[in-house]
Amino acid sequence: MSCQDWPEPIVRVQSLSESGSTDIPDRYVKPPAERPVLPNSRINGDDEKINIPIINLAGLDGGDENARREILGQISAACREWGFFQVVNHGVRHELMDDARENWRQFFHSPMEVKQAYGNSPKTYEGYGSRLGVEKGAILDWSDYYFLHYRPCSLKDFNKWPATPASCREVIDEYCKELVRLSGRLMKALSINLGISEDRLQNAFGGDNIGACLRVNFYPKCPQPDLTLGLSSHSDPGGLTLLLPDHQVTGLQVRKGDNWITVKPAKHAFIVNIGDQIQVSYLLLPNFLFFLFIFNLIPSCLISHKSEKCLHVFIN
Repeated sequence: MSCQDWPEPIVRVQSLSESGSTDIPDRYVKPPAERPVLPNSRINGDDEKINIPIINLAGLDGGDENARREILGQISAACREWGFFQVVNHGVRHELMDDARENWRQFFHSPMEVKQAYGNSPKTYEGYGSRLGVEKGAILDWSDYYFLHYRPCSLKDFNKWPATPASCREVIDEYCKELVRLSGRLMKALSINLGISEDRLQNAFGGDNIGACLRVNFYPKCPQPDLTLGLSSHSDPGGLTLLLPDHQVTGLQVRKGDNWITVKPAKHAFIVNIGDQIQVSYLLLPNFLFFLFIFNLIPSCLISHKSEKCLHVFIN
């Protein structure tokens, strides 16, 4: 990686976290209006039971039409009211989910020289990174990440996938394959709810050669978590995002009305985020409401002293 690709020298957030400093650099201090909302503060609401919907997909493809209609109705309501929901009994092996998390945990805890071999540039962002955008002097998020392409096949380059640990590439490949399959089931459900042909959304995003990429975010411990964010407030511009959070640490927040709701992940569930492009479909068709669903990620040590990692698969 050429240092000239970025406007300033790249500093790994993990290195800052492990330096022992009690202060974060000014580059990571958010303006007061953009700083984290504590999970137990009043703006989050007094009801600790508030959470995004959890939907059981077990009967989505079965022969029980009543069960199928019930699941489709739950998905429709979650899309209109939240833009986010969790899915369980989704068909992805729990062992594969655990293996994916463990492989990435090992990668991010590898020696820095191993990770630096995959250092990225703003040309494609593929590889190991610590910032997005090339604005000089920009306020940065407290996170490192790894980004890679899975689909279309013309963009898939195993040489840019980490070879450490030894099973990483094999696990990534199987994991992405299963999530593309799951996204197809969800696209079909969304199409039915929109009153269009079952394959309409899938075909709109490329059909069998649908665009898919993986981004793994790593959020190291932060000495001043009240001043920064692991991931700034935003909405996803694509079709679907399937998120596998750390099962030990929470941090994802979803904005609903004027409040930030801290998501409580269900065990071995995927968090589904409806991207802007599909939300526009809900806007353009009658009887559906459109909202721009925004989320952020607070530093993990607001509620834990452990680091956190999240696996995002984007369907575009």
